Amino acid sequence: MKYILNKKYWAPIALLSMMVLGMLFTSCDNNDSEGGTITITKVFLEDVNSTVPDREVNFARLGQLLRIEGSGFTGLKKVYINGYSTYFNVVFVSNNSMLVSVSADTPISDADPSVRNTIRFVNDSHEVTFPFQIRAGKPAITSISNTLPNAGEKITIYGTGLTEVSKVIFPGNVEVTSGITSDEDGEMFTVVVPAGISDLGGSIYAETSNGGVYSPKYFNFKKGIILDFDGIGQHSFWGTPPATGMILGTDIESASIGTGNISHGKYVPHRPSRLTSIAAATGRATEVWTGGTGVDNWRAQLTPYIPATTPLDKVAFQFDIYVPDAWKDSGYLKICTINNFNAGTWSGGVYNYIPWLVDGKSVAFQTTGWTTITIPLNKFYQWSKEAATFETVLTYRETATYQNFGIWFENADVKMKDVLGTASEVEFPSKATSVKVYTDNWRIVPLDTPVYNDFN
Repeated sequence: MKYILNKKYWAPIALLSMMVLGMLFTSCDNNDSEGGTITITKVFLEDVNSTVPDREVNFARLGQLLRIEGSGFTGLKKVYINGYSTYFNVVFVSNNSMLVSVSADTPISDADPSVRNTIRFVNDSHEVTFPFQIRAGKPAITSISNTLPNAGEKITIYGTGLTEVSKVIFPGNVEVTSGITSDEDGEMFTVVVPAGISDLGGSIYAETSNGGVYSPKYFNFKKGIILDFDGIGQHSFWGTPPATGMILGTDIESASIGTGNISHGKYVPHRPSRLTSIAAATGRATEVWTGGTGVDNWRAQLTPYIPATTPLDKVAFQFDIYVPDAWKDSGYLKICTINNFNAGTWSGGVYNYIPWLVDGKSVAFQTTGWTTITIPLNKFYQWSKEAATFETVLTYRETATYQNFGIWFENADVKMKDVLGTASEVEFPSKATSVKVYTDNWRIVPLDTPVYNDFN
């Protein structure tokens, strides 16, 4: 019977053979050998989880295992990566090949410029320095200060590994290579938004010293807007004026407000100017709604871009907020997927947004300009304990009697047992408040993020 070896096993077997040969031919008294001239010809990344487990590369990341080909490795005493003395096991060293892992302690941006992106090999009588790029872990984008900014405004992109950003590409393949300011710690960078970005939205791509990275596909996603008070979506209100708690058409404001990221036309004040303050223990203090039954059609509007089968952790409600003065201690926004809830609700298709509550403490929340808030739909209480899809939300709304989506300002006591879902005696009694809170551009957005491939 004839057996054929699958190609995917060739590289691991070859690597194992090299290790065995290394053990056979590497002298146990390696430290006593002076060694000869060292040459480096190729560097390979060893990754058994990859479709190419033994890949020739010109860079590596912290923690990765490298196989180095060349000559003169017998008698090798030291390996320095970015100037950092890196451990290697002489058992895995032969005269023509060796294994070495890039230590997590290897300096990257803070490495001395004279040794950055180099590997130096040293024996008793010779040494060679090989130019080779060393990167930190893969960069990631966790949030964007404003995902629906005006052209010409500056935005801040937050994440990890965002060092030395050299290029940013916006949806519509609009490229920016100047005016980018990077944080030394790689936790953020700023960039001025160019004109001409696609209204279909998508991901922002950034090129860093650690490689490329994508944001979620929610940037400039105007197709997801369900209400912007400027013609997209329908602002609905009812009752006999003056209806104290209902945000009427006459309550909507349009004066330009905000610094840095300014308002887009009309927006909603959650404490309209006709109210000087909101009393303590006021449940549905003020409320604003979309058109609802017979008007809203999320399935038709959104599923061409966000399939109904999308997991809820990959779909979010997003809105822009402006809070010019410190907001703390009392009041929050109740975000309702349908109009069928009572004040004080901590269950069902709602989410209570309390920006001043941080790690169980009241911390002042304030913005200088308009800031984007992103709340994944699986954070809404109805779906927080189950693995649901966007279809679940669509059906939930379509079977409701009142299909209005809305936000109301609730000035009720905040109890940590409700916030955490576990026993707690901590609570924040409500207080009268005159805080100014504005929102705009309510939208449903995708959260899926393209994966950057180092070798694509």
